[in-house]
Amino acid sequence: VVFMGLALAALLIWLTTAALGGATILADPAGWVSTLDERGALDAVGSSAEVVAAVLGIAITVVAIVVELAATRFSHLITRLFMREPVNMIVLGLFVITTIQCVWIGISLSHEEAGAVLPHAGFFITFILVTLSLLCLLPYIYFVFTFLSPISVIERICKNAVNAIEDGTGTDVRAAQRMTLAAIDELQDVSRGAIEQGDRSIAMSGINGMTAIIYDYAAFRDELPAQWFVITDAIARDPDFIALTEDALGEVAEKQIWLETKIMRQLNALMSQSAGEARDVANLIGINTGQVAKDLGVANPDVLRLCVRSFNSFLRTTINAGDARTAYYLMDRYREVAEHLLEQGQGETAFEIAGFFSEYGQIGHMNGISFLLDAAAYDVVRLIEHALACDSDQVDPLLDVLLELDEEIREERQEDSLLGVRRSQIHLATLLLERGDHARVTRIVEDLKGERSSRLQRLRQQIESEDRPQYWELTDRGSNFAYLPPERRQYLAPLYE
Repeated sequence: VVFMGLALAALLIWLTTAALGGATILADPAGWVSTLDERGALDAVGSSAEVVAAVLGIAITVVAIVVELAATRFSHLITRLFMREPVNMIVLGLFVITTIQCVWIGISLSHEEAGAVLPHAGFFITFILVTLSLLCLLPYIYFVFTFLSPISVIERICKNAVNAIEDGTGTDVRAAQRMTLAAIDELQDVSRGAIEQGDRSIAMSGINGMTAIIYDYAAFRDELPAQWFVITDAIARDPDFIALTEDALGEVAEKQIWLETKIMRQLNALMSQSAGEARDVANLIGINTGQVAKDLGVANPDVLRLCVRSFNSFLRTTINAGDARTAYYLMDRYREVAEHLLEQGQGETAFEIAGFFSEYGQIGHMNGISFLLDAAAYDVVRLIEHALACDSDQVDPLLDVLLELDEEIREERQEDSLLGVRRSQIHLATLLLERGDHARVTRIVEDLKGERSSRLQRLRQQIESEDRPQYWELTDRGSNFAYLPPERRQYLAPLYE
């Protein structure tokens, strides 16, 4: 658009000047070219060569500075990506060819052969090239800045990755594998650099790009040859696989999930970098992993298993970093995956996730983040409620997890660390009473029976007095764990009796 606008403006100005000056070029272009003054034409060509060469030097200087700044800020791979772009070669090539044409046309301009079809045509063609070169300058600079915008770079890298995967359906599978690995590394590199610079939106775009590759890959998966899933030397020596033992690498090869594993390991590395520093980036990793598990995991159990293991790694990473808020949010996304599995009839995996809630809640408690144990109890209760709504056969196994959640730490003197678990058990008991499920209520009552009366009364007062369903501070989840809907509070009295 910029190019066409400049071209039309230049043409309009020139036509107006020519019409007002009475130039014969409008009426007889060929005759005007044949009557050019050779000396004047040679001077014009020489000046044009200097102008185009100077403009080329300015363009290269500006481009080199901007590319270097972008590469320093985000990733050195931007330089290679930029040099591969055909537009750069075309535009800069036009400047070079135009400069060469200006230099050489001076030799041939004064030696036109008799009977030429269009005398001095070289002058005319040269100045067309000069005009195109100068008209391309502003659009090209605009293109460079647009190309080097991080979002544009990420989009191009994703496109390159998808193209490489499509090439995997051909004969040169190993080259396609290498190109795909390189594209994923480039995305991770851009995201890592953005996190270091504090550009969270760019880091999030890179994470979305890696997730998008998983979805695009799923669309081509059935068309790829068996050779694509073989662990070649390029994959085995990749930084994300080189430390894997033979058994671990063999498992990846057997399940044919090297690409998904590559991306998930990259996301885990970004989680380690963003935990405690860029929580919204860490949260997005959890969101995208959960979405992949729900969209692709049901049809591909190996991808689902990979997502579950990734969530566990994320929780371990955030707990080790002391980032309770991110771990708390990840549990919420993890629970949504389990709820989806209950709806899809995969209750056993949902039960396994509940077990991980218990494990990481206790690990968090042991690391001084007791709040995660409360969150784990709350999420297990939510799973039980969902299982009841779905009429799943996992209700009793999930109830076992809830009742055993605090078993390993019941002897502690810090009673506050257990109040959240007991509160969640009481909440569930009111729901079961509302449903008339007295057998399961009895199991909860038997578990609560050994508690001191003062603690139980303290919990009752807390539940009855809390009338805010949303937490009173800005949190990612927003839920108030102590809140019990009014229609279920009426069952507190019979439960305590």
